[in-house]
Amino acid sequence: MGRGQSGRGRCGRAVLTADPPTPEPDAATSFGVYVHVPFCRHRCDYCAFATYTDRDHLMEAYAAACVTELRRAVEREGMPAAASVFVGGGTPSRLPADLLVSVLAAVPVASDAEVTVECNPEDVTPELLATYRAAGVTRVSLGVQSTVGHVLEGLGRRHGPAHVTDAAALVAEAGFASWNMDLILGGAGERDEDWERSLADVLGLPAPPPHISAYALTVEPGTPLDRVPDRHPDDDVQAGRYETADRVLSAAGYRWEEISNWALPGHECRHNQLYWDQGDYRGIGSAAHSHRAGRRWWNVRTPDRYVALIGADGSTVAGEEVLDAGRRRFEALALALRTSRGVPSGALPEDPDLEGLVERVGDRAVLTVRGRLLANAVTGYLADPDPG
Repeated sequence: MGRGQSGRGRCGRAVLTADPPTPEPDAATSFGVYVHVPFCRHRCDYCAFATYTDRDHLMEAYAAACVTELRRAVEREGMPAAASVFVGGGTPSRLPADLLVSVLAAVPVASDAEVTVECNPEDVTPELLATYRAAGVTRVSLGVQSTVGHVLEGLGRRHGPAHVTDAAALVAEAGFASWNMDLILGGAGERDEDWERSLADVLGLPAPPPHISAYALTVEPGTPLDRVPDRHPDDDVQAGRYETADRVLSAAGYRWEEISNWALPGHECRHNQLYWDQGDYRGIGSAAHSHRAGRRWWNVRTPDRYVALIGADGSTVAGEEVLDAGRRRFEALALALRTSRGVPSGALPEDPDLEGLVERVGDRAVLTVRGRLLANAVTGYLADPDPG
């Protein structure tokens, strides 16, 4: 299923709300842990993440290695308790529940921590969810992508529309107060009416998800999708469907929190916000990324090498970079621009080229609906309003 090892976001778009922007968060007071599960039953045609369909024999050793890495992070790095934990992949729900629980048990967490696990709809059972709940999981994210059969087939997904309905009912029955559904727009064979149907189906559930992510399909180099130009999405078509998503979700009471994410009030994803606020987090597992005080580093990509290095008490770090103060400030602005909070008004000039793309809300500059479709271009106009 997979959404990324270091952060979130697939499309580069944001929205304007009539409500005042939320106050600046204090990223220094929160910390997150990301656990990467690299196992999949089937690799989707669009996936470029560090996932594998032929390494299930490593599951037990991999979970034990993650536990060891966590313990060393606490003992050797002074890793603090996490306010948010996110288990992504790959397909975390493919890992036997007892192994996943053993990894979660090694994560030091704050008393009110948000703990999220990604699941494929076809993996969801009452027993699985009960095990997660007993282990302290507070939130699940279902990789739905679409509720239309031929669109799912075009994306290379293995579940069907019925799996979506059944999984959503089980999540609601299990008592999860907050949970998410991932959707993808722009898949091969998808029509406007298919996208509208997916949105209607999700919102028409007896208990709709309080958080919805809608990502534009991207063509990653080297993937099967990359090799078939006829299946590549059309930018203009995707833009129209994104506008449809914002209109439909806003009418249903959802508020956008970042380019591709909407939530009912009070159901925002804390872990995603940590990334957008340039907070600190520790990545656990193969290919996982970490960030502490301007230093970013990432683990070796393959689970085989990761397990071997942990077993030898070697370093799993494959690379790192240290951001200077200027780059940190710019990245903070670029990340904030993608959210409904926007950036300080002085960070964007009063330039005719930005007309219709940015709206001034109090002392903030916030992307309009059209602006979120061109968010990457708007980022090029950012300037540090207080270079210090």
